[in-house]
Amino acid sequence: MISRRWAMPALLGLVVVLWFLSIAVGRVTLTWEMWKAQDAVSRAILLELRLPRAILGVLVGASLGLAGAAMQGYLRNALAEPGTLGVSAMAALGAVLSIFFNIAGLHPWVLPICGVLGGVIGMTALFVLSGMAASVLTLVLSGIIISALAIAGISLALSLSPSPWAAGEIVRWMLGGLTDRSFDELTIAAPLIVIGSLAVLACRRPLDALTLGETGARSLGIDLNRAQWQLAFGIGLIVGSSTAVTGMIGFVGLIVPHLMRPLVGSRPGALLVPSAIAGAALVLAGDIAVRLLPGGSELQLGVVMSLIGAPFFFVLLHSMRRKLT
Repeated sequence: MISRRWAMPALLGLVVVLWFLSIAVGRVTLTWEMWKAQDAVSRAILLELRLPRAILGVLVGASLGLAGAAMQGYLRNALAEPGTLGVSAMAALGAVLSIFFNIAGLHPWVLPICGVLGGVIGMTALFVLSGMAASVLTLVLSGIIISALAIAGISLALSLSPSPWAAGEIVRWMLGGLTDRSFDELTIAAPLIVIGSLAVLACRRPLDALTLGETGARSLGIDLNRAQWQLAFGIGLIVGSSTAVTGMIGFVGLIVPHLMRPLVGSRPGALLVPSAIAGAALVLAGDIAVRLLPGGSELQLGVVMSLIGAPFFFVLLHSMRRKLT
């Protein structure tokens, strides 16, 4: 077991190692000799494919881990996470609608803005439906409602798609992945992710105060309404911009806070940064795995995260059920 003192350095070291592996491994392995040779093919693979993909993996993984830890802290619920509660699906719906109505091609920023709007609407709807003192049942039911509406909208857009190209793009957003991402997508997503992450990190004090309950938090001078809307804005910005460039990648925000609590403690404010680092490591590891799996084409990253996250979700529910009995 890693002590709390060494948890953060170990996590950062793991991210650095996975980042270099993400650049090096794939259908073509970039060896040190190839890097030193600086031939055109190696340079193209490094600068146009691997490097933006690795950086985007760090940003998206870190932001999703941060969003999951913030949602669990704010709602005081171990099941809270953007993917399981429909926020990612709403962000995907916003991106899909921009493709369906053929406005995504008007400007590179149209699609991510639509994704951000979908994420913010999803977060707002979740807060309105479940409330701050949400029980597990209320939270899950609220997430099911939001997810069902978003998936219904995506399915309707897919069935009414006017062209095979639009249908293919919609399916791609639903599966999620980092394949073929370039610095164009990185340039679009990075500023929005950074702004959203800063907004969430600024809510550390309200998140810690909420461990005393709403009355206790207000007695400490915390403006819960402001914190709620700030979190809705920050998480919506994070999930919307991430989904707009990578599609739906779920379960990251559910898994990493639970893995980090034994290492750094349960205080919500202290859990944010470690969850972000662990989220980056998880997404990088998953993206490396999809490249190394046998087969003619890469498995989508969103599928791999679901294969990992669904059993984890089941184990978590089972453990919570045992505690209640």
